[in-house]
Amino acid sequence: MKNIAVIGAGTMGNGIAHTFAQKGFKVQLIDISQKALDKGIATITKNLDRMIAKEKISEEDKNNTLGNISTFTSIKEGVEYAELVVEAATENIDLKLNIFKELSEACSEETILASNTSSISITQIASVTKRPDMVIGMHFMNPVPIMKLVEIIRGYNTSDEVTTAIMELSKKLDKVPVEVNDYPGFVANRILMPMINESIETLYNNVAGVSEIDTVMKLGMAHPMGPLQLADFIGLDVCLSILNVMYDGFKNPKYAPCPLLVNMVRAGKLGVKSGEGFYDYSESKKAEKVAKQFS
Repeated sequence: MKNIAVIGAGTMGNGIAHTFAQKGFKVQLIDISQKALDKGIATITKNLDRMIAKEKISEEDKNNTLGNISTFTSIKEGVEYAELVVEAATENIDLKLNIFKELSEACSEETILASNTSSISITQIASVTKRPDMVIGMHFMNPVPIMKLVEIIRGYNTSDEVTTAIMELSKKLDKVPVEVNDYPGFVANRILMPMINESIETLYNNVAGVSEIDTVMKLGMAHPMGPLQLADFIGLDVCLSILNVMYDGFKNPKYAPCPLLVNMVRAGKLGVKSGEGFYDYSESKKAEKVAKQFS
């Protein structure tokens, strides 16, 4: 495989595109919005510049990586020569099903269709295509260029050949693929999301404050980032969506989202992406931090 199409130029999509392009693959980055594509390429460029500053890559590496990426606002045009399509759109079941219906019509019969979904059933996604044996999950971790893990999720009909091909491809990206079966939340989020939800419940029940909860988990459990801060970086809307998928899938109250999480999402406090979640990421807060450094 040399030609990879990535659908969605957001945080995960541009990270996946960056990772493939840096390893020499030709990447077609697709989004319905040219503005989103421009922002995605700008993010990739900024991240490559950081790697140059840390002397991890050269200026030539950066130029080669960017040269390997082309952008499209049409799925049909973007997937024309793709041997693998990785869908990294918003975690919304209806949106994903519509994309895979379109991919089933637009792609070659030999094209493998993968989803970066963090919780939605690969079997359900595959059911709307004409090739359920060619559909698989590739759940990358954020930030994609840095994090080693890729959860490889086999749908009910995913073939052995496709699974093997994607496992080997992941290794070529210097990732560590782990094969898992198709149940709500898979492994990563089935364990992570209840922990995040319980942390929010702990705050909701006034057991401790935000920084106190995160400090306990960082210093006591050796987590690099506290669960509430991690939720902010994932996006509180994404956390809520994943918990809802698991709650619907298992019908178990332990997966029911905390009312505080529900209300924060309703209020638009989504974490880093909105400028405020459990922590304040607004421009005024950033300016305040800078001022303190020089005071």
